Amino acid sequence: MPLPTLPRLPTNVWVLAVTQAFGMSTVSMMALVAGLLGTTLAPTPKLATLPTAMIVIGTASSMLWVPFLLQAWGRKRGTLVGFAAAFLACGLGAAAAVRGSFPLLLACGYGMGIGIAFWQQLRFAALESVDDPQRYGTVLAVMMMGGLTSAFLGPEMGALGRDLWPQAFAGSFLLVAGLLALGLIAFQFFQEPPRQASTDRSEARPLRVIARSPRFLIAAGSAAVGFAVMSFVMTATPINMHELCGIELADTKRVIQAHIIAMFAPSLASSWLMSRFGLSRMMAMGAGMFGVVVLIGLLGQELMHFWGSLLLLGIGWNFLFVGGTALLPTCYRPSEKFKVQALNDVIVFSTQAIASLSAGWFLFSYGWNIMLFTCMPLVLAAWGLARWLRRVEDPQTRSA
Repeated sequence: MPLPTLPRLPTNVWVLAVTQAFGMSTVSMMALVAGLLGTTLAPTPKLATLPTAMIVIGTASSMLWVPFLLQAWGRKRGTLVGFAAAFLACGLGAAAAVRGSFPLLLACGYGMGIGIAFWQQLRFAALESVDDPQRYGTVLAVMMMGGLTSAFLGPEMGALGRDLWPQAFAGSFLLVAGLLALGLIAFQFFQEPPRQASTDRSEARPLRVIARSPRFLIAAGSAAVGFAVMSFVMTATPINMHELCGIELADTKRVIQAHIIAMFAPSLASSWLMSRFGLSRMMAMGAGMFGVVVLIGLLGQELMHFWGSLLLLGIGWNFLFVGGTALLPTCYRPSEKFKVQALNDVIVFSTQAIASLSAGWFLFSYGWNIMLFTCMPLVLAAWGLARWLRRVEDPQTRSA
């Protein structure tokens, strides 16, 4: 019996996956470091998660202009702006640690958010590299493998860099800047597709018309809910584990790494999951896992509870985000893609910004258990969106 082989994909997809692996390491590093450093530098503990929230605010606000910059300049030249912003952010983060400056740490988070806005657009560039929508699952699986790699690299750089400099965590930003340099080198192999006249002769619809369509609402809504719940719980986890529960930094790092791995590892089977269960069932499973996250978290705050909650939190996010991303291209015509992608990401990352920004305040004001209870309306919303998709699903969304 011959061994199965990986589907052949364009070189661009693999180049973008490698680029994303190094670029998104900034996110996983900040997931570990930002809250811990913020606890030390913030004027009040309730603002400890503000640096992490600034990452998402930077991403959400940048989504208002990044897709249009890429449309005007091309994806290759435009993405270099994202690299520049991320390198500057690393310098600001190191300076914040050395000088003990909370405002510099906030500026670092915002700059990294700009970079992430560009990394997030790479998934659309990868989807545009294939002609057959039935291969979207495979393309997304390869792109998520880049995120899986970043789950190892980012927290390792954060932990290794803690004591490289006299001031804690200053070296973490320098190490992750090295990863960005590797990502920039890999990105040079990306080939900008030639701009061709669209074969779609139909007039582009107004954005408000597209935004009211059920498939767009479900696609953007599922990704937004997934990001909101994931960011709300994940942002507060390192602080709750290390600062409030007294769990060792090494164990905290491993839990964050496991969470990020769980965010991306299921994508290795995305194509099979989509074809076997369909997008609606896949999203419903993601909502169900979020419900179990809340249940496990309420059972206790020992290390095993954090392990269980954060693992399922990552898998639930994956099912909702991948489902929404695969559904989105079925909502627009070629002439509408940039504005619809921009609107989708503004909704998704604005929601994530609110969740991330409020995590520290909720944790220090009401405690871990109340935080988890507040996730339940969003869990029910995710389940409702999956049921709605089941009602409007057609062969086009099934094949996505």
